Amino acid sequence: MSRKPLSVVVLAAGQGTRMRSHRPKVLHALAGRPLLAHVLETARALGPERIVVVHGHGGEAVRAAFPDPDLAWVEQAEQLGTGHAVAQALPALPDAGLVLVLYGDVPLLRPQTLARVVEAAGGDGLAVLTARLDDPTGYGRIVRDAAGRLARIVEEKDAGEAVRAIREVNTGILAAPAARLRAWVGRLGRDNAQGEYYLTDVVAMAVAEGVPAAAVEAEDADETLGVNDRLQLARLERLWQRRAAEALMRAGVTVRDPARLEVRGTVEHGRDVELDVGVVLEGTVRLGDGVRVGPYCVLRDVTVADGAEILPFTLVEEAEIGPGARVGPYARVRPGTRLAARTRIGNFVELKNAEVGEGSKINHLSYVGDATVGREVNIGAGTITCNYDGAHKHRTVIEDEAFIGSDTQLVAPVTVGRGATIGAGSTITRDAPPGELTLSRAPQVTRPGWKRPRKDEPPRRRRGGRGETERPAEAPREEEGG
Repeated sequence: MSRKPLSVVVLAAGQGTRMRSHRPKVLHALAGRPLLAHVLETARALGPERIVVVHGHGGEAVRAAFPDPDLAWVEQAEQLGTGHAVAQALPALPDAGLVLVLYGDVPLLRPQTLARVVEAAGGDGLAVLTARLDDPTGYGRIVRDAAGRLARIVEEKDAGEAVRAIREVNTGILAAPAARLRAWVGRLGRDNAQGEYYLTDVVAMAVAEGVPAAAVEAEDADETLGVNDRLQLARLERLWQRRAAEALMRAGVTVRDPARLEVRGTVEHGRDVELDVGVVLEGTVRLGDGVRVGPYCVLRDVTVADGAEILPFTLVEEAEIGPGARVGPYARVRPGTRLAARTRIGNFVELKNAEVGEGSKINHLSYVGDATVGREVNIGAGTITCNYDGAHKHRTVIEDEAFIGSDTQLVAPVTVGRGATIGAGSTITRDAPPGELTLSRAPQVTRPGWKRPRKDEPPRRRRGGRGETERPAEAPREEEGG
């Protein structure tokens, strides 16, 4: 690679009219991040001294999405072609060193591919990245001389039949010395089919001046593809996801079906991790040794410790799952939740901002929010922590080895003491003392002789009833909470 300082210009001013969207094209998402984010990440991997982004349509939104201090921004107010866009960036670049031109809607390029282009340009030459396509329609063609050297680039609208038959195309990626590029861009004209300043015309200028000009063919043509409409965006999404799945598998992760894995962020993993079909990994996901993720789970900004299992159709976001824990199926673990080792969170359980201690179980149909749950606690089906009074959130504390019977409402702020038992069907509004049984139930009533209404009878008039036989509620029996 050249030792000369490197500057990167990213062209991101296009309107993207074929996207049919109010959103700037470079802000459309690929693998959960804007297209431009992928390009900037690749550019930074080259270690440039400066990155200049040329914005235009929706420029304020684009700048707001990337407040990074290492970026310089220039505006292309009028869209007059790639050469015109680069001309806007040149005043922000130093005279010395090499300039690499990238595009904000070409997100799959690898750093090693761009390093080859920079290397080919050397200190004083020009290099372009090319690709060989089965269908080159729409691309500028690479025209070589009799010796096979790069001669010029011809845009398709300006090409004759013979040139259009060429399958080697221009990707738009170009590296050239800053001083030479400044001179060449200053001489560009608009005498072409589109009436634009083509950056590609600098190739013919370089050749005419005897400046070394190299064409570097990409090893994988797919990485040079750009996005012009939503069909192309979807195609690139699948290419990106295939690349991500293959990288995980090479690193030792079992992916049951690479075509049905979605990675929308970064994944750190240990050994013997298994990902079933339909899994979506978003943000920063950390998976320890032996983690298993069942079908159709979504993990967003999650840490899952060794040996934990996420069962099918479970959503976990901004949470920590402890060693050996089991979560799901059909569970929702919301932000701020931390599960300790060997916890069990079952079907249709929702947790929010909850700390659940080692060995505790919440196995069925419960909501536990803004709660601290101790060790070896059993929470029965249908339990709710009533944490919101309409204005403020309040916390529920359930101490070690407590047993919460099914269909219980814990009205926060409230504390259930260590080893306490809450009878099923209770509404608890005051602290429950340690080691004791606490319950609240209305008397059970039976009405002898009552008949269910029938459709062939006239409606009955409601009236205050006597003749009801009441009997005291039996002493509560402890019910398994599951």
